[in-house]
Amino acid sequence: MHDSDAAPGERLRKLFGWACLFALVALASEMVAPEYLDPAHHKFIFIIGAIGIWRYSNAAIHFLRGMYFLHWKFPRMRRQVEAMGDEALPDHLFMVVTSFRIPTTTTFKVYRSVFQEVQRLPVPCTVIASIVEKGDENFIKEIMRAEVRERSDIKLIIVRARGTGKRDGLAHAFRALSRQMPLQNSVVGVVDGDTIMLPGCVERAVKMFALLPSVGGLTTNEYCEVEGGKLVKEWHTMRFVQRHINMCSMALSRRVLTLTGRLSFFRASVMTDPEFIRDVEADFLEHWRLGRFQFLTGDDKSSWFSLMRAGWDTFYVPDSHTLTVEHPPDSNFFRATRQLMFRWYGNSLRQNFRATSLLGWDRLGAFTMYVLYDQRVSMWTCLMGLTASVAAALLFGVQYLLVYLFWVLLSRTLVTLLFHFSGHPVDAMYPFVLYYNQIVGSIMKVYALFHMDQQSWTRQKTTLSNRGVSFDVALNRWSSKAMMLSSIAIFLGVVSVLLELTQI
Repeated sequence: MHDSDAAPGERLRKLFGWACLFALVALASEMVAPEYLDPAHHKFIFIIGAIGIWRYSNAAIHFLRGMYFLHWKFPRMRRQVEAMGDEALPDHLFMVVTSFRIPTTTTFKVYRSVFQEVQRLPVPCTVIASIVEKGDENFIKEIMRAEVRERSDIKLIIVRARGTGKRDGLAHAFRALSRQMPLQNSVVGVVDGDTIMLPGCVERAVKMFALLPSVGGLTTNEYCEVEGGKLVKEWHTMRFVQRHINMCSMALSRRVLTLTGRLSFFRASVMTDPEFIRDVEADFLEHWRLGRFQFLTGDDKSSWFSLMRAGWDTFYVPDSHTLTVEHPPDSNFFRATRQLMFRWYGNSLRQNFRATSLLGWDRLGAFTMYVLYDQRVSMWTCLMGLTASVAAALLFGVQYLLVYLFWVLLSRTLVTLLFHFSGHPVDAMYPFVLYYNQIVGSIMKVYALFHMDQQSWTRQKTTLSNRGVSFDVALNRWSSKAMMLSSIAIFLGVVSVLLELTQI
């Protein structure tokens, strides 16, 4: 999972990539006239730099909090848990696995890892498989017969879902779980059909509940195996590095902002609560302009919100590792990433507005509220530098754009170097996919902000149907476009004011 595990040829390729990156930074620095790097010489540099300092100070806070948690706080917590021995294990473990339109090779790897993990754990275990196709049922039973040996306390329950969406499949599985009447000290793991659990990840995760009685749900550290080209692979792995650092930062406050559907664990008493099941099955948002609409995707956000509303904390276990098999929704890098970002950021924004209004400062705490409000601002500030630099290059000279491009390359390279402290693999391509993710991601966030009722599920190719009156549908569509264009006009106005200030 780390760079040290790579073959000699792969290490040589990585070394060559880093050499090319540093050479490109040096070349970019030679293209910038020295006087443009003097903050006192041009107010433009100071104004744009001030915005950059604010953005990077936020990133630095997350990074320092995350590294403190990862390298100091959590290792001490792990030693406390290990000192408890098997007493920290739950009385019973349930594993809920959802599978829909997953390739057979991936299904085999996933269920083999599930049965290997429950075989390894010295507690009674029940695997609940939520499936659609009959063929999957026979296939899963064959895997269980091959992997589970001399364990009569390991059981398999098959739940046939209707294929109408992941939320329905989860709700059916949760109700099947409730019928098992789990013991008070039971834990439930929820794993996607494309997530492979690495050895020991379940034990490391479930033991944390014994140490943290206020935690109702926790999530795990993800690596990825991407089916696609080099560019989309590095984009995915870079995002997992960012996720790891941010999760560690938020875990310090026990306010992890999402309980990812890839692999998360919950107390059984939480998951058998009818209100929790309703939240996952039929969650919705009341929007002041768009009215009420259901969440098509984002079940991980629904489970997080349900836990927080019920008074539970959330946590992250960085040494519990999973491997996610990523299948991009399109062979084209740009189309695939835009589809994924629209789904992810749309879910985050819908959750953001609901959490700040319904949970508030008392429940979330000052730092979490600041992070949520900052998410609404960052989509605009990420675009500020590029927009102002392009405008300044057109009005005052191309050197302004060269200065900006040099700053982008230098700053993203430094950020990439800091990623090494996360323990995840890092590649010399990260500065480029990081900048792409920030700019294109910001554009997708802006679009999603004004079209929060538009949703799609990339694997199932389904969308949220709007059954309202045609006039209401048309009004929502046109009002969304009008508000988005008005906001863009205000944004461009702010940029023009900043440019005017540079000439005073």
